Amino acid sequence: MIHLSQAAISEIGRIKSKQPNILFRLAVKPGGCSGLFYDMSFDEAIKVGDQVFDLDEIQVVIDATSVNYLNGLRVDYSEDLMGGGFRFHNPQAIATCSCGNSFYINNH
Repeated sequence: MIHLSQAAISEIGRIKSKQPNILFRLAVKPGGCSGLFYDMSFDEAIKVGDQVFDLDEIQVVIDATSVNYLNGLRVDYSEDLMGGGFRFHNPQAIATCSCGNSFYINNH
């Protein structure tokens, strides 16, 4: 379903360590320059319709609408001279923008 690189797991774990009882939420929302964008946040509760995936030591919560857009998604984290950031590789995306956070899927 969803794959987190070891670097992404480490960074999410580092952020989450400041508030250990929160959940990592991944979603797709309308917007961005290609029509949809990835939204990462932390939440305190699982909502009705959410799916929970255990990926190594990280629990990823995804709402029912977003789960179809995220099938096969690979999330990585890397740092460069401009700073660190998450990188998304979605095999369903037929177009992405240069920022890498906005994408388009044919059935959208």
